[in-house]
Amino acid sequence: MEKRTGIITMQGAPLTLVGKEVKIGDKAPDFTVVTKELKPYTLKDLGDKVKLISVVPSIDTGVCDLQTIHFNEEAAKFQDIAIVTISMDLPFALNRYCAAKDIKNLETLSDHREASFGSNYGFLIDELRLLSRGIIILDGNNTIQYVEYVKEVTNHPDYDKALEEVKKLL
Repeated sequence: MEKRTGIITMQGAPLTLVGKEVKIGDKAPDFTVVTKELKPYTLKDLGDKVKLISVVPSIDTGVCDLQTIHFNEEAAKFQDIAIVTISMDLPFALNRYCAAKDIKNLETLSDHREASFGSNYGFLIDELRLLSRGIIILDGNNTIQYVEYVKEVTNHPDYDKALEEVKKLL
């Protein structure tokens, strides 16, 4: 599996990403993650809608919490879009988090079992076995239309730019 350095840092310390970098125009790779109900979930389960995949290291950290809340609020404004948050958190933690934060407009999914999403999309942090922060937007045909690997993992992604790209596709 390909390893990439010089792409991201966490609190200034360089980290290694596992997996090939995905780019605009690429066909989205498949993945298998797990729902809060412990059921497998793949790219196909997102259907043929425009898709926004919000990638976070851990739902229990401040920036990840705010990122998930932000996209939950945005999801309520759109009809024909699938929005998911993917992390390495256990499904039990995701379930607890969604109940506590009233997250109802997006799916939270766990990549803890196989790291399939992280390695297929190049978001898996080798040193930590966490996902890096970022956003992927796919069109209805699962072609990547937008990708952001946030350089400093503790920073927020560019919400406005991502939502601008979503609006172009709707």
